[in-house]
Parts: sequence; structure tokens; C-alpha cells
Amino acid sequence: MIISRTPFRISFFGGGTDYPVWYEEDHGQVLAATINKYCTISCRYLPPFFEHRHRIVYSHIENVRRVADIRHPSARACLQFMRIRHGVEIHHDGDLPARSGIGSSSAFTVGMLHALYALKGLMPSRRQLATDAIHIEQDVLKEKVGAQDQMLAAFGGLNLVYFGGPRHLQLRPVTLPPQRIAALHSHLMLFYSGMPRIASQVAREQVERTRSRRRELTLMRGLTDAALDLLNSRRDIAEFGRLLHENWLIKRSLSSRVSTPRIDDIYREARRAGALGGKVLGAGGGGFILLFAEPGRQARIRARLAKLLHVPFQFESMGSRIIFYSPDD
Repeated sequence: MIISRTPFRISFFGGGTDYPVWYEEDHGQVLAATINKYCTISCRYLPPFFEHRHRIVYSHIENVRRVADIRHPSARACLQFMRIRHGVEIHHDGDLPARSGIGSSSAFTVGMLHALYALKGLMPSRRQLATDAIHIEQDVLKEKVGAQDQMLAAFGGLNLVYFGGPRHLQLRPVTLPPQRIAALHSHLMLFYSGMPRIASQVAREQVERTRSRRRELTLMRGLTDAALDLLNSRRDIAEFGRLLHENWLIKRSLSSRVSTPRIDDIYREARRAGALGGKVLGAGGGGFILLFAEPGRQARIRARLAKLLHVPFQFESMGSRIIFYSPDD
């Protein structure tokens, strides 16, 4: 039995500049952090006593004879990529709902690859996990996804992820004093809107309009630099929230599917209650909403958004890990 645990992420700035259509011609950069909410995958070789050869358990249960018959796209692609020849049983559990803007799809792919590598007795590097996951999602499955989620899931931590040219990826940890990280964390609030969506579908319009949105994406990339400068200074952390608000206004203009009337209402109510800024995580369209507010105003915001689920979290820095390894079981 092998069990992998891979973190979800919250992104702050630079989203949209991590799509190949942008960074293969220009450079992109994303400021984001992983949190202590995880995708957990267990796998083992399946004993040959069953009618099915492979068993995949997630929100559905699949019992199939051939890998090619697996309906879950990432599970199928990972098993094919890893050339798994024996029957396997795979179970997936997530701390947060899928299709909600916290990088769950890429966390699944990274965690699945990590578990399968371990099942074969191999120890991949974090970069290998990330680049393999990017290859599977972008090249094999042809999904309209960026490249930040896979890097963050594999490495973990508060990072600047840099994209420049075809397949040129760098991850630069953001090193800050503990007090500064604590100040940032204390101002963040995470709410679930209850509106799941498929990120690749929401992102399709944004990707198609990338070349006509160079000004907006360049501004969003510049806000990443501004946020890093702020974090590395002694200036009031509240400025981070105002930058998030500016970023959200630009992001909403990228595609008609980034926001909805309900999301606009939620964000407006949060601002009236004291939030300085925020954003819908991921491609937009629903899922989780990240807000930035002074700690003294957060109780009022929670009361104003009482119909939404508030999700406390902590930052994490470990990335994808094998938390149980017993290959003979």
C-alpha cells in the first residue's frame, strides 16, 4: 500500500500568465501558496481474484478490465504514462471539493503520479512530478490549464513561480520573517461559494482572448512584483489587500465567465463589511473566494457572509509527500 498526500493552493497574483499561449511568447509569474488542505491517494497492486483488473474509487467507483476503459481522465492518463502492467486499486479523498479553484485537478495528477512512482519503487524529484503532471494535463489530455498548480502541488510553500519560454519553469521560494508570514495569514479568509465549475471550460474563453488582453495580463504580472516588494518591506500589510482588489478588477475583464452576478454580490457585501480586497480562486466562475481583511473586521465579514462556508486554513511548505510506504502490502 502506498499513500500520497498533496496540498491544494491559494493563488494571489499573476494568474493567466501561466498559460502556454502567454509564456511561450512572453514571461509569466505567479505568487501563490499551498495550504494544509490535501488530496490523498492510496494505491496498491490488486490481487488477481476479481473479475475486474483495476478499481478506481473517487466520487464514482470504476471496476474495469483495461486501463483504457477508465473514465477518470487523469487516472487513466497517469496509469498509461507510468506503464502500469499489473492490476491496481486506487482510492482518492479530498479535504476540499473538486472544481473549486484550489488546484484540485493538478493536485490529483501530481499525487497520483507520486503514488505510482512509489509503487514501482522509484523516487522522482519534485520537478519531475511537476513537469510530468504538466505534460499529462496540457499535452496528453489537451486541457486548457496553466502550469502553476502542478509546480505548487509538487513543491509546496509560498512561492513565486516563473514561466518564460517553452517549458522554462522556475520556482523561487518567498523567504520572509515568521512575523511577516503570520501577518499575511492573519488577514486572509477563505469562503466556499458552493458553485463548482470545470476550470478548463472557464479558462477556454480567457485563453482564446489572451493576445487581445496583453495590457491586462501585463498589469496583472506587474502586480506580482508590487506584492513581492510589499511583502519584503516593512510597509503596512493592508496594502496587499488593496493590490488584490486591483488585481480582481483586472481579472474580471479577461473573460465573461470569470465572475457571475452572485459572485459580484458576495464580493460587494464583503467589501461593505470591511474586506480590503479579494478574488475568486483559480480560473473563476465559482468555487472558493479569498478575502483580505483586518483581523478586527473579520467577525463582521463572517456574519455578513453567513450563508457561505468559512474555511480556516494554515500555510504549508512540504508539497506532495509519500506518507505511507509499504509496497508488499
